[in-house]
Amino acid sequence: LMEFAQPLLAAAFTLWGSPTSWAELCGFVCALGMTVCNIRVIVFAWPLAIASSLFYMLVYADGRVYGQMALQLLFITVAAWGWWQWLRGTGDDGRAIAVRWLPTRRRVPVLAATLAAWPAMAWWLANFTDTDVPWLDAFPTTLSITASLLLARNYADNWPLWIAVNLVSIALFAVKQWWLTVLLYAIFTLTAAIGWHAWARRARRHAGSAAAEAASPT
Repeated sequence: LMEFAQPLLAAAFTLWGSPTSWAELCGFVCALGMTVCNIRVIVFAWPLAIASSLFYMLVYADGRVYGQMALQLLFITVAAWGWWQWLRGTGDDGRAIAVRWLPTRRRVPVLAATLAAWPAMAWWLANFTDTDVPWLDAFPTTLSITASLLLARNYADNWPLWIAVNLVSIALFAVKQWWLTVLLYAIFTLTAAIGWHAWARRARRHAGSAAAEAASPT
């Protein structure tokens, strides 16, 4: 597969002294489109996510960042599921899922499970791959899994998690000198903050509508 993908891994241009491949460039463009669609809750975010993951899977495999490479396979699966959820998914009330917050009683278990998975993944990467960044790779990988699942079910809590993912990923990709991807994740950090604000507003509107409906006489 990597031999077949060599044309995509060839340098498209040089940025700050480091070559940027065609795969990285294509993944960058698709990821930007995905982020804009996510903020506006436009379903085209999901096919763009699949395309971006396919391109970045090649980039990460070539750079020996195996946690992120494997994560792209999960992203593709979650993107297909999220695509279906945004089109056909329903909440507990049987209606189409709306933007809302994760119930408070579920936040601590979700965060605890995510943080526990970080050292487990770092150990696996350190012992069973030839990666040179196991801990730096494992943290955004595990946190991204949780954030993706929350995003697919329209939980606004996904955005602060993406901010943490993006900040650590900037350090990871700077170590690898993938400068276009560093720029991408810097943009992701900004757009995640915008997404957090936009989804919080949507969640408040949904909560207000639900409360008004519950209070109205039947």
